[in-house]
Amino acid sequence: MYKLLSHNDLDGVGCGILAKLAFGKDVKVRYNSVSGLDREVEWSLENDDLETFLFVTDLSINEENEKRLEERYQTNGKVQLIDHHKTSLTYNDYAWGHVVVEDEEGKLTSATSLLYEYLVGHELLEESQAVSEFVELVRQYDTWEWEKNDNQQAQRLNALFYLISIDEFEEKMIERLKQSDRFYFDEFEKKILNMEDNKMERYIRRKRRQLVQTKVGDHYAGVVFAESYHSELGNQLGKEYPHLDYIAIMNIGGRRLGFRTIHDDVDVSEVASRFGGGGHAKAAGAAMNEEAYKLFVADSFPQEPLREDAHRNRFNLKESSFGSLYKTRQEELFLLYPENDGNWAIEQNETLLDMTFKSFEEGEKYLKRNFEAWLVRDDTFVQYLMEKIK
Repeated sequence: MYKLLSHNDLDGVGCGILAKLAFGKDVKVRYNSVSGLDREVEWSLENDDLETFLFVTDLSINEENEKRLEERYQTNGKVQLIDHHKTSLTYNDYAWGHVVVEDEEGKLTSATSLLYEYLVGHELLEESQAVSEFVELVRQYDTWEWEKNDNQQAQRLNALFYLISIDEFEEKMIERLKQSDRFYFDEFEKKILNMEDNKMERYIRRKRRQLVQTKVGDHYAGVVFAESYHSELGNQLGKEYPHLDYIAIMNIGGRRLGFRTIHDDVDVSEVASRFGGGGHAKAAGAAMNEEAYKLFVADSFPQEPLREDAHRNRFNLKESSFGSLYKTRQEELFLLYPENDGNWAIEQNETLLDMTFKSFEEGEKYLKRNFEAWLVRDDTFVQYLMEKIK
């Protein structure tokens, strides 16, 4: 008999689907939140038959359960933990631990992809095109490679996962992967996914008008309160406000916060670890403890949302040789323009600042971080130029 304890997100449930494909009715699968896993591990160790082979995937355990799993392994060897989070690497010190963040080819892993390799390698599951495609979609979504590769199928798989119950998702995927040569979405799924895409776009459009900026430690963070579409929202806001180091998404109802970044030099798993959480370099999360609540909720709540840059300009454009005009809530005007030596200078209310920047991006980052300035519309820009000519 087998038992698999896994996370309750797409990657965790992907592990459950693989386990049921491999073991059929001989496996019990339980999905858990980050905080709920340790209780489930304790129950399993105390109540399950000693001959039950225990898998733990996509989640980490506390120190007490770490010791208990080692004792169980020394007793019968029927324990296997598989994970891909950097915070779990210490489990590799045990024979039952298998944690890989990045494979030998430099490709980021997921729990689903690692379990698939394990099952195929131990001849517990036969490799197939459909299953391989499913596993790759899960891996790309969980590691955010889908965004870099513009793999909309991966994003849609995650959307479908949240549109229906876990039981229904499991049943659909298992049947499809058993019977089909390739992975696909059926016509009904395509229709509801198209509707979901439109709903998500409206939601993100509304939420980006609520983003506030705050400084936490050495980082500039964008804070938004949201209970849906965390990954897509964090990614979109990160791209629209690249001067921010990361986006912090507050789920007040769930008392959790998520972190997303688009920058290679920012590791949000380190940010999350400060609050007892963890995750990946570009996507992580934590429970909302007292410190997190103060920094991201209490301190940021009174602040005014960031103003969006003008979108439909023809004249006041970023990186323009004529300069780019920005404004603040205090009605200050900043002109960011190129100099003859290739550097960029800033005029604050027509007074030249005594600093230059090597690129437009550096100059704009300075304006947005220090003044929360936004690119103004064409009419304001034209009026500014007319006054300057006068």
